[in-house]
Amino acid sequence: MRTGSVRAGSGRARRAALVVLVASVAGVMVTGCGTAVDDITVGPGAGWPAAYHDLRNSAVTPVEGARRMTLNWSRPVGGPVEMPVAIGRDGQMFLTTRTQSGCAILSLQMPTGRKRFCNQLGPNAVSSPTVVDGMSNSYVGDDGAVNSFNYLGQPRWRTPVAGVPVSVQFTGDGRVLSVTQSGQIDILSRQTGAREVPTLQLLGDADFLAYPGLTRPASGQGLDDCLSGGPRCAVANISAVDADSGRFFVTVWEPGRPAASLVALSYGDGEVKRLWSAEVLAQGSGTSPTVSADGGTIYVGDNTDRLIALDAADGRPKWVRQLGFTPRGVLSVSADGLILPAGEQGYLLAVRDNGDTSEIVWERKDLMLRGAPVQAAGGVGYTVAAIGAGLSLITFDTETGGTIDSDVLPNAQGVTTGTSVSAEGDVVVATRIGEVFAFEPER
Repeated sequence: MRTGSVRAGSGRARRAALVVLVASVAGVMVTGCGTAVDDITVGPGAGWPAAYHDLRNSAVTPVEGARRMTLNWSRPVGGPVEMPVAIGRDGQMFLTTRTQSGCAILSLQMPTGRKRFCNQLGPNAVSSPTVVDGMSNSYVGDDGAVNSFNYLGQPRWRTPVAGVPVSVQFTGDGRVLSVTQSGQIDILSRQTGAREVPTLQLLGDADFLAYPGLTRPASGQGLDDCLSGGPRCAVANISAVDADSGRFFVTVWEPGRPAASLVALSYGDGEVKRLWSAEVLAQGSGTSPTVSADGGTIYVGDNTDRLIALDAADGRPKWVRQLGFTPRGVLSVSADGLILPAGEQGYLLAVRDNGDTSEIVWERKDLMLRGAPVQAAGGVGYTVAAIGAGLSLITFDTETGGTIDSDVLPNAQGVTTGTSVSAEGDVVVATRIGEVFAFEPER
């Protein structure tokens, strides 16, 4: 077991600087043309451009997983962290926080952990995930708006919304999909922030004629319930998108209903519309849905410790499995249906989707999760677990669950918010109390 060392690789730093230089020149070329064509590509998923890697929330990367890691650097960010770290294709990192100085979106450089920028936003930006496009433009929500910045942190646009965007994703055609905790859905242009389709309110539109004294609720109302998927947070999780069909999936707890629902919607032909709703999430859900690689199945967890697979076409449950702990955050789902649930009070285990049934492939009750398991190419997985009185990054074999490597997070406390893998195989985690740890493959 190694604790690693805090250091910077000069070769990697030079490579990162070169990528940034190329990106900046390309950015000038794109913006200088004055064209209305949106040619800033989302990119093929290199790095970890969204909270759970991709549109599907798969928490699986095509990057070959290293079997030996070592701590490269760690640093505090000055405030709490709720969402996973996003990583651009050149290794630039983005996370949201809340500090006394007002720093809300923080960008760090992979080789050293040095700050590239830290911008002020509303205090509830900490509850919004960040997504990054192929030019390292970032998109993030705060109190009453969606914001975009370029890779230097310079503002690109700001679009008002009702509430705080707890879900920020890309659509299959490269727009920004924003869903607030109060249920407002918007599809925005990545270039300008303009609304591409009319706004949809999942809880219905307010009737100001019938209730002329009705006021707009505070932007942060109900956010305290979002991490656990409680009833005061109508939309608690990050939407999953099926790029091929244009469908996306949202967990919704409507006021007065006995349970939360998984709601399927479609985006196309100039509108967003509901397809179906399945009220199957008993006591709510703190788990973001995941779309299977073929688009036919949606996986989600609820607060009665269940893992549920539903037919993407109509919401019909395919199977339900009792986990023995409450899933939280994300379900890592490989292309062949290997599912690794996350849960702060759970343990590492793998479930196989067999179509109409499921089975436990392996379980590691000795590894108590303090973060989200993710899968890389080559049969390698990563997660943070409680080892002794501290936390360690565990590298494991996804076929057997066996430990391959274990690396201490020095002096880390509590739980981590997610696990992110860069295009070069670095693994980055952030603790909820606000410290970032970056591990690099042993060469």
